[in-house]
Amino acid sequence: MNKINFLFVTLFGIGKLKKIPGSYASLATTVLLFFLFHILNFSPNFVLIVIIIIFLVSLYAVNVFVKDLDNKDPKEVVIDEFIGQSIPICLYEIAHDGVKDTGQVLTFYFVMFILFRIFDIVKPYPVSYYDKKFKNSFGVIMDDVCAGLYVVAVLVLYMVITS
Repeated sequence: MNKINFLFVTLFGIGKLKKIPGSYASLATTVLLFFLFHILNFSPNFVLIVIIIIFLVSLYAVNVFVKDLDNKDPKEVVIDEFIGQSIPICLYEIAHDGVKDTGQVLTFYFVMFILFRIFDIVKPYPVSYYDKKFKNSFGVIMDDVCAGLYVVAVLVLYMVITS
């Protein structure tokens, strides 16, 4: 069971990469979601439900993983990047249902990836609040959820301004 939990919280070992595991996890998430939505034609609503389930499971799984560690937010835990990166992509897909130009989709996915990494690294409020105040799985995950929601806010603002 510990091995399964390790694979889950490290996103199948991506978190064990020596340099920038969070960025690799975000990139893998972006590529996976593009594949699910644009190659396999998965429903964005279905994927969003799966992500919500992953969020709920990760609250427990991360707690189990960090239980005996001094650092309650170790770099190898990257399931939070998966969740945070998934939020803007899923909401983009839900908002833009139907046939889309692949070039436009790739551009938006790239922008969402870059913005998420910026917000996750810079940690503007309330991202920083969850990162600093909650030294448990809730804080580990919620700072990335907030970073993902910041990406959504920026994209909504962009779409309002350009429409």
